[in-house]
Amino acid sequence: MKQPVLSIALALLCAASPLHARRLAEHVFIISFDGGKPAVIATTEMPVLKKLAAEGSCTWEASTIFPPITLPSHTSMLTGVGPDKHHILWNNYDPARGKCEVPTIFTLAKRSDPALATAMIVGKVKFRHLWQPGSLDLFDFNGPQEDKPIAVTANIEQSIQPALAVAKNAVPYIISKKPNLCFIHFADPDTTGHKSGWGSPEQQEAFRMCDQALGQIVNSIREAGIADSSVLIITADHGGHAKTHGENIPDDMHIPWIAWGAGVKKHNTITVPVTTYDTAATALWLLDVKIPAEFDGKPVESAFEVALIHSH
Repeated sequence: MKQPVLSIALALLCAASPLHARRLAEHVFIISFDGGKPAVIATTEMPVLKKLAAEGSCTWEASTIFPPITLPSHTSMLTGVGPDKHHILWNNYDPARGKCEVPTIFTLAKRSDPALATAMIVGKVKFRHLWQPGSLDLFDFNGPQEDKPIAVTANIEQSIQPALAVAKNAVPYIISKKPNLCFIHFADPDTTGHKSGWGSPEQQEAFRMCDQALGQIVNSIREAGIADSSVLIITADHGGHAKTHGENIPDDMHIPWIAWGAGVKKHNTITVPVTTYDTAATALWLLDVKIPAEFDGKPVESAFEVALIHSH
């Protein structure tokens, strides 16, 4: 009688101990360069981003959604569905409109495993529309925020946190908390694009500052001791032309999509079509969180050496 009991006990132990035996990464970081037009990146000195792109898997011809504007595009990036499903078509912070009504990847991650540490560290206040109750351990806009309505003022709406300030807040959090799912947003290229034009010297300088901020993020992941179990997805919400964006043209619709880290194919060009809502699906797939049937996005599996990834 002892053998069956022992077998059952071992089976239960094996089932219980690696709660996420199929998890392909323990930590997923999504880093968005707002207004990150690939053609401008190509002509700008950005050694950190270009090194990650060369070492990992990338495409410079991924697509965003229409309309290619910040809040709707980021909503698709972080919910896995298009605007026809998430219904966020506005582009400013308006508390009266409430929260996004479809679950974000942070909400889905918490439903799957409440112990997963989740964070958004952003340069624009409008991301509060994606802060669903109980979905985030940290929402940082110029410092940690409380999940309660705040007054809309011109100062709040126009207050843009530069990338180096965002990184300054993100670095200690990453080192101390080692988040499992973290979104980091750099606003600078969009801000300078509207002011000085896409591809202008001012915007190129903004991209260089973002690259420095990205370097700080990468270093913090290494300092936290989680580089071997982390995946970075570096992308954008839209491109731009002249001093604007929002049209259904390649200048506005094309975005970079770069994967780097644990199990990512090295020196790989992604040849399958990639859309911004694939970012959400890829993040959930890596964390072994069930992807909802209503998702428009799909994991970019061709960017990963799936058979070589160690389960954790």
